[in-house]
Amino acid sequence: MAETEAALRTLAHNVRAARTRAGLSLDELGRRAKVSKGALVALEKAQGNPNFATLVRLADTLGVSVSALMEGRSEERVRVVGADAVVPLWKGEHGSEARLMLTTGGPAATEVWRWTLEPGEEYPSHPHQAGVVETVSVTAGRMVLVVDGAEYPVSAQETATFDADTAHTYRGAGDETCHLIMTVHLPPGPGSAG
Repeated sequence: MAETEAALRTLAHNVRAARTRAGLSLDELGRRAKVSKGALVALEKAQGNPNFATLVRLADTLGVSVSALMEGRSEERVRVVGADAVVPLWKGEHGSEARLMLTTGGPAATEVWRWTLEPGEEYPSHPHQAGVVETVSVTAGRMVLVVDGAEYPVSAQETATFDADTAHTYRGAGDETCHLIMTVHLPPGPGSAG
């Protein structure tokens, strides 16, 4: 419980700081991110439990990475993060999940995600801000990547990349669990350093 409260306090602080840096009121951030003002007020007070889609919309609107909203400052030169050290940010009804492992720093940050997709289960994503590029590398199993309505099968030992400023979906395929590493390459910008 204490970890969840600490994570909510960090998220609240980071959202408020990013909103202030961007010069946005709660009303304006809510309008742009399509999140209610009430939900934003609760979030900035470290209350509530925002879902993955809300975090992505807020990060996109604020021009930062999802992990920049969630992580405290790291003073370590080398970070090693195990999958059990991070909670899933998305869980499907059939056991699929997505974990944000870490975000690299610098002027153009990169998020590193670990996903599992059960056969037939999918995660539809809204379009991200212009300049965001996603790459998926399947390590086991198969998936179908749907970008702007077109389907692209991706099997173990294959990698696909695409501009993520259009609707896209990740879907498990075949009869075994698909394991993949996804990277999200954020465009350079003043708020994009992770």
